[in-house]
Amino acid sequence: MEEMEKNNISSARIVMGDVIGLLHIQDENTETRDACYSSDPNRINVADCQSDPKTDIPWSVKIPSEASNKSRLKNHGCALLGVLRFKNMGKDETKNYSVLNNEVYGITMRANISDLTNNIEMFFKQKDLVGEASCSSWDGKGNLTWTTSGCETVKIDNNTIKCSCSHLTFFAVLMSPPGVNLNITASYVESLSFISSIGCGISMFFLSVALFMHFLLRKAKSNQATKILMNMFVALFLLNLSFLSNESVANTEDKAACVFIALLMHYSMLATFTWFFIQALHMYLWLIRQNVTIANYMRKITVFGWIFPAPMVIAVVSIGGYNTRIINAMSGKTSQMCWITDTLIHYVVNIGYYILVFIFTTGIFITIFTRVVQSRRIRATDGKRSTFRKQLMMVLSLFLLFGLTWAVAFFGYGPMLIPSYYIFTVLNSFQGFFLFLYYYHIHKDIEGHFSDDPERSNSTTTIVQSRIN
Repeated sequence: MEEMEKNNISSARIVMGDVIGLLHIQDENTETRDACYSSDPNRINVADCQSDPKTDIPWSVKIPSEASNKSRLKNHGCALLGVLRFKNMGKDETKNYSVLNNEVYGITMRANISDLTNNIEMFFKQKDLVGEASCSSWDGKGNLTWTTSGCETVKIDNNTIKCSCSHLTFFAVLMSPPGVNLNITASYVESLSFISSIGCGISMFFLSVALFMHFLLRKAKSNQATKILMNMFVALFLLNLSFLSNESVANTEDKAACVFIALLMHYSMLATFTWFFIQALHMYLWLIRQNVTIANYMRKITVFGWIFPAPMVIAVVSIGGYNTRIINAMSGKTSQMCWITDTLIHYVVNIGYYILVFIFTTGIFITIFTRVVQSRRIRATDGKRSTFRKQLMMVLSLFLLFGLTWAVAFFGYGPMLIPSYYIFTVLNSFQGFFLFLYYYHIHKDIEGHFSDDPERSNSTTTIVQSRIN
């Protein structure tokens, strides 16, 4: 490609033993269009995207203009494309499959092409296909390990398989014997989606019940800890609401509505993380520091909790970071979601922010847990040992209040991948319901007996640890 650029050559063919290919450069002054290619036994050819593939062509591909535009951004305005066909690449002998036609196709555009809105479509043809087809890819690194992630498999007829993929890499259609389905994650995707929908729906209901109880029935009796909890409930309610309505909004294909729902969901998630931090900070001041005087305490933390996430969301929307993402389930179903499309933004803003919150809340959790264990030993000498059940409830409550359940996502690797998905989904989609149980439990225990609200006035709050608390 470097030689082609120097000599102003737009295309060149490749022959390297059994490997054949085509290199193609779209100049920066040319219009970006969909690109189509096909293969015959001896060469890769440029094809007409407007015509249907011929029945005797073993393989063809349609690369959307979106992929070419991403390549232009990384290559000084030029769209670079390399299409290669490999024969006899071999297979993992421990797996029960074969490679269709014994051919693997590699596509590269000298750029990271992933999370495409319009997928790359490939058609593999063979007469009288036998077995279960599975479109698979390999990242070109290390051992030849196939994955179905990011590719959707559609068997059009007995002779044709369509692969719709959202990324570029080495592609092949793996054929397994009849009765063996390689899409082992299909059931996981569907069940996880079901759990998420049910959990978020239940959480929304109980969060709304808790907010109703607070604002209409208990507001006059509420203390600072309860007010902080209610703010967290509002943030979680907005997060669940925007999550459940996201796909419906995405399906309308209204760009403004998509950006809005993505913005709302992102803001709600960051606000939820912020209230996890505030919850831990409040307990730190209440249980550890002691005798801390803060003017306008509730007003300050409320403003901080709702304003702090705003600049991050504004920055993302200003650079066009919200858009429609296509989610390809292994079962062949496709859904849309309005969310952050740039992986770097996601890692920096979301993962990075949560890691900071997690470090602080984990430190507070360990400190409080240590204090409770120490006090339990002291009380044990007086015959007032706390029950194991109460100790366990305390630990679980702090996990929920500090948002530590979100850290399960950090364990999504290797053999823990699927279990961590289920644990993360159950804990966090039902988090609103679990927090409602905590809210009901503490009010049922203490209502009418004592208030855990510190002494306060309109302008100043003094946080004191009393012997009874």
